[in-house]
Amino acid sequence: MAEQNAGLDKGLEANFSTLILSIGSSAAMALGLAPSPVSGKVEKDLNLARFNIDLLRMLKDKTKGNLNSDEQQFLESIVTDLQMKYVTAK
Repeated sequence: MAEQNAGLDKGLEANFSTLILSIGSSAAMALGLAPSPVSGKVEKDLNLARFNIDLLRMLKDKTKGNLNSDEQQFLESIVTDLQMKYVTAK
């Protein structure tokens, strides 16, 4: 396990906010709002964007009542923002 984590930046922490940011970043890239880290190109894939937004909505539903107020507000903000951007992109 230590070998798997050897390449990770020591500043990264696996927590709920990092998970939300990861999924949210994938949605933003799929909406064409950010370049792919692999190709460096901006590519739109609205189906993938919708999938990632749906993942965040599912997490929001499944974690209801189990998040602290900062986590809840952060998740709601990301979901709302991405949904608005999805509607605009469509």
